[in-house]
Amino acid sequence: MTRDFNATAKTLSQALPYLQRYAGAIVVVKFGGNAMGDQDAMAEFARDIVLMKQVGLNPVVVHGGGPMINEMLDRLGIKSEFVRGKRVTDQATVEVVEMVLTGLVNKRIVQAIMDEGGRAVGLSGKDDDLLVAEADNPELGFVGRPVEMNVQVLHDLNTAGIIPVVAPVATGMDPAETFNVNGDTAAGAIAGALKADRLLLLTDVSGVKGADGEVLTELSPAKVTQLTDDGIIAGGMIPKTETALKAIEDGVRAVVILDGRIPNACLIELFTEYGAGTLIREARPAS
Repeated sequence: MTRDFNATAKTLSQALPYLQRYAGAIVVVKFGGNAMGDQDAMAEFARDIVLMKQVGLNPVVVHGGGPMINEMLDRLGIKSEFVRGKRVTDQATVEVVEMVLTGLVNKRIVQAIMDEGGRAVGLSGKDDDLLVAEADNPELGFVGRPVEMNVQVLHDLNTAGIIPVVAPVATGMDPAETFNVNGDTAAGAIAGALKADRLLLLTDVSGVKGADGEVLTELSPAKVTQLTDDGIIAGGMIPKTETALKAIEDGVRAVVILDGRIPNACLIELFTEYGAGTLIREARPAS
């Protein structure tokens, strides 16, 4: 038992430089994937976010909810059409998206954070014009791309000690319009507008893999572009790396694509020397 206590104390001691390094830092966390549907995983994620806030970071949670949207569409008998693998979001579908993301999913995450002793407020991109979007592709209907941001409300909440939890639903240039925004895209846009220190994209994969199938622990934007051109970064990883590159271009210090299925993935990435995925940032000059 003593050895266990000693190991815990040593871990805390080793974390000190990282706690000091991130004091006051803004960290945007995109939460999604299988963990959202698992009660224990949700509680663990919430505990990590509360700990981040408790030790002086300013986390902002942005979430998805695709499986929950699919389930509700099926229950309501609303059929989806797809164009080149992407869902066409008509008026009926976007109403379901808004209902599920801003209601069911958002409030589950808020409640999980509250249950772990944190303070959280749920909002969507429509609140205070946080996210204003335009159609990303007219063929897809109400699928949006953020074009204007107003992140003051996120600063205000963080200053008040409250963790913002954001559903990726946006208003349009016409206020009568509502757009569904990809969760990664929304997280990247919010992180860029906040000039966040870190954007953590939690996924169901271990990170960006090289030609040998091994996870690449650190990449520069130039290397990401090269790997994409070579076809090594492909499929569903391309939108995530594109989000990472855009966020870095907009002022985010670094982006990490990491496996959200790993227990305490965010804490491992931020507060240990090992990291938990693929870190993407501008190459540091040689000393």
